[in-house]
Amino acid sequence: MDLAREVLGLVGHDGAASAAVFQLLGTDPRFQVDAGGMWQLDATAEPLGAPLADVGFAVVDVETTGRGSWLGHRMIEIAIVEVRGGTIVEQYETLLNPGQRLPADITSLTGITAAMVAQAPYFEHVADEVAERLTGRVFVAHNATFDWSFVSAELVAARGEAPDPTRLCTVRMARRLVPQLRHRNLDVLARHFGVPNHARHRAGGDAVATARILIRMLDEAVGRGIEDVATLTWYLRRRRQRKHFDPRQYSLELPGYESRTRKQRGY
Repeated sequence: MDLAREVLGLVGHDGAASAAVFQLLGTDPRFQVDAGGMWQLDATAEPLGAPLADVGFAVVDVETTGRGSWLGHRMIEIAIVEVRGGTIVEQYETLLNPGQRLPADITSLTGITAAMVAQAPYFEHVADEVAERLTGRVFVAHNATFDWSFVSAELVAARGEAPDPTRLCTVRMARRLVPQLRHRNLDVLARHFGVPNHARHRAGGDAVATARILIRMLDEAVGRGIEDVATLTWYLRRRRQRKHFDPRQYSLELPGYESRTRKQRGY
């Protein structure tokens, strides 16, 4: 009730005031409530991070020889687009020699040929620069699990270690921030936000398009009161259902309601 009265300025019925506090704090993992209605901060919860406008995002796209790094497939192209302060500030891209045969269906999809990658550097030749461009930034990709699996595997193979950045997936962001879309592939999101992609299925074109989509979705997040990366990552992974509200603990019945109801029913 101290929260209701002193913080929220609620002066109505005690049960309604308590319910308002529960609705406000009940979905925030940084707060806990005991059976007596006593709220406290979770000492183990992540503190709020830097504002989104101050954070550097490394938006990554890769083209590969196949679907899985664990199957021995390799990258043939990587692009990293840095976003900061709501704008693209730097771009990097390079073809890569995978050291293995380039499947015909990959050439058909991307336009990247065996002759093109034959003249490209091996990943170990660019590993230090890739690691530098990822370190200290939030890793972002469209289907981030796929891209990160390749990038991290290549970094470990080349350098013995990989950074461990916070990772954001624009597919998951779209699911929570633009739920009206039935499909969330890159083409659908690009059309929704009016983002052109002049090099589809090439790392550079897809990374730039994803970066522009990210900027638009960060605006959506800020519009919902999400202003830092810690809150955004929590929002994206939290379950949709709210914590259970026990009506026996916080009665919403107004004074006299129960007695009137009982009289009408003849109790």
